[in-house]
Amino acid sequence: MPTGAGEHVLVVKDDPDVRDLAVRLLGELGYHTMEAGDVPAALTMLDGSDDISLLVTDVVLPGGMGGDQLAKKIKERRPSVGVLYMSGYSENAILDHGKLDADVHLLQKPFRKSELARKVNEALHATRE
Repeated sequence: MPTGAGEHVLVVKDDPDVRDLAVRLLGELGYHTMEAGDVPAALTMLDGSDDISLLVTDVVLPGGMGGDQLAKKIKERRPSVGVLYMSGYSENAILDHGKLDADVHLLQKPFRKSELARKVNEALHATRE
């Protein structure tokens, strides 16, 4: 199972139980984490930190802005930040309804620690290529 080397991961999820689980597992895997429950909090954290390597965000977020729009705003400010989406919807449903592009990194919920580790590793390496 791939582990981190202290990279900073921003987790954005409105459900505190799922967010807490992701943060705990990422910590166990060797990542430093920050967490936000909504888009405004995530953007504030981004502005306050220069070392975020990866955004892990739900596809659907409250407040009118989805994870794809959040990722776009973050990439405009920091192109090197990787993105990993989480969703309880099937990959086909998300892609068929145009919520995400086909080349994104997607973690299906519910997920296991090993799946989270693999997907985070893939998303981080994709930004380094």
